[in-house]
Amino acid sequence: MADSTREGDSGRETATPPGEPALDRLLALGERVTLADGARIADRDGGHLFLLLSGTATLRRDPHVARLSPGDAFGELPGVPVVQPAATITAEGPVELLRLPGGTFDRLAAGDPAAALALSRAHAAGLGRELAAAGHAAILRGRSAPRAATVCLQLDGVAHRVATGTRLADFLPREIGGHLVVGALLGHKPVSLGTPVVVDGAVTPLTVADLEGRRIYAATVGLVLLEAANAVAPGLAVRLGPSRGTRQEITLAGGEAADRAGLADRLGAEMTRLAAADAAVRLETWTTEEAGSWFRERGWEDAASLLKVRRQATVRLVSCGQVYALATGPLLPSTGPVEGFELAAEGEGLALDLGSREPRRGVPGRRAGDGRPRVDGDDAESMVREHDAWLSAMGVTSVGAFNELCITGQVTQLIRVAEGFHEKRIGRAADRVAAGRDQIRIVTVAGPSSSGKTTFIRRLIVQLQIDGVTPIGLSLDDYYVDRERTPRDAKGEWDFEALEALDLALLQEHVRRLLAGERVRTARYDFKSGRSHPAGGPEIQLRRSDVLLLEGIHGLNPALLGDLPGPGELFRIFIHPATALPFDRLSRTSATDLRLLRRIVRDRHQRGYSAADNILRWPSVQAGERAHIYPFQSEADTVFDSALVYEPAVLKVFAERYLLEVPPDHPAYPTAHRLRYLVDQYVSIYPDHVPPTSLVREFIGGSGFEY
Repeated sequence: MADSTREGDSGRETATPPGEPALDRLLALGERVTLADGARIADRDGGHLFLLLSGTATLRRDPHVARLSPGDAFGELPGVPVVQPAATITAEGPVELLRLPGGTFDRLAAGDPAAALALSRAHAAGLGRELAAAGHAAILRGRSAPRAATVCLQLDGVAHRVATGTRLADFLPREIGGHLVVGALLGHKPVSLGTPVVVDGAVTPLTVADLEGRRIYAATVGLVLLEAANAVAPGLAVRLGPSRGTRQEITLAGGEAADRAGLADRLGAEMTRLAAADAAVRLETWTTEEAGSWFRERGWEDAASLLKVRRQATVRLVSCGQVYALATGPLLPSTGPVEGFELAAEGEGLALDLGSREPRRGVPGRRAGDGRPRVDGDDAESMVREHDAWLSAMGVTSVGAFNELCITGQVTQLIRVAEGFHEKRIGRAADRVAAGRDQIRIVTVAGPSSSGKTTFIRRLIVQLQIDGVTPIGLSLDDYYVDRERTPRDAKGEWDFEALEALDLALLQEHVRRLLAGERVRTARYDFKSGRSHPAGGPEIQLRRSDVLLLEGIHGLNPALLGDLPGPGELFRIFIHPATALPFDRLSRTSATDLRLLRRIVRDRHQRGYSAADNILRWPSVQAGERAHIYPFQSEADTVFDSALVYEPAVLKVFAERYLLEVPPDHPAYPTAHRLRYLVDQYVSIYPDHVPPTSLVREFIGGSGFEY
């Protein structure tokens, strides 16, 4: 339970039930109502007054929680004005209530003052406990000095005067441009729509189309899923896994889940019911010790272990019912807006899609399907399975477990194993090329921004040479057309990530000649002047034992080389970070956030670009990836997961300061603030522990390779 609940229950004096004569008169005036375990009723149901006769129940009035026992009364009492939001009462086991219709109390007061007094005392006792809990919470979180009656909010440059305490949900529109408003920037920080405004300031709505807004909505849907799982399959450990395109994996453990299709249907139906009930999403402050005990008692060891290294005395938890999770950011204030999602069986678990709320659906260039790479043999799923297997063997199944290894001094071995796993997988890719050397003439390597392509290629070259294969490198970046011929995107800016930005005719001519055994003077592109030099690069030639190694974001696109490669002559590699550790069953380190952290550290550390610049550029980078890279994942012959389990702890050493350089009034601040929270969950690892050949060195510097 939350702080306020536990303090209210500690030493709590139970309500004194009306005496038997008074109770008999009340029973004659009302109607007995039986609630099954988990059944819910509103405290303002039809203007009735309720008396709890037997059993116990939970009263939830956002953000406070209280327990009801026999003799407690709730509902509408004449002469007591209702100024609080409605409460929901949930039965904890079988419960029997006495429902007294409106007007009963007045008749009772006229004919039996003693019975009316007993009833009013029971009602007042409940209100008093709620008031005491609310007062205690206000002391913890609020202030005692008086506030101004109104505040001034700036929205789109227009000033609005509103009453102090107005919720953002009551001030902002429900939709903007057809997209649901899910949160807001207040003081340049993402906040919930349930946030009461108490100071003057600018407000910027966040919709599902915004980077931070989509996270708010997706996290809320995930919380609803966990609540539904608790109701439908309480013995099953349901966890939100990594994202795959527009879908999120759902893993299942600890229970019977043979009929996954049926489970998906039952979970989806319960999620729909929870959304229709518009249950409050509560943000509660607990002591860290209490939260740790709560999670351990319920088998959430990942969350419990993470809290062991928490410096703060309190922690925020979020819930929309009985399930609590760590609050890693704002969520919707209630479950009502959750709709249009899709839940289906996939692999060994389930897959969750935001459905009609997903702003990335229908992106031009996306192919049909779920966005997961489908390759033969050495596929993406096999690498993830092997990765999870050795992590589980070392006991590293969450960020909290990883932190414990750091504290106990075992992280050095973890780094060795992680790097060895990478080397093993790179060696396998090289072995597959070597095994097909009689046919394979071209190897392409593609991946999104900051996936580690440069270091991967250097290490792949070493492994190919061990196998007796000599790679001859050719960069697609040298085949850009002149700047004035570069296509522009929807914003009118140069679109260097479009396939049309490359001189395909020249590239294909050079590749054709190389495959024929000719010596070719390659192209060179001058990024400073924006000029292409068709014969300005080095002269190269392919011998029969050589392979052409092509690197660039379009390496998976069949249109890049057209029909040049014959059957079996092309081997395509897709590289990206795919795995990351969870914080708890709801949230985890995002692979996308990992790439952004890599980019921020590298560009600030080595190139002088600020974290703010990178954050503002990131949405357009992702848009280019969705249009030009991810639609062609299924073309890959093998997939390399470039994530290293320990790297967030190393990136933290640099990222903390770089993110702090983002001013609070900068548009990039919301994302910077969230990323600071993310890295703060990790125990730091000093960069000296990172091997010189590690892929992480590409971003923090000190690599043993020459770039």
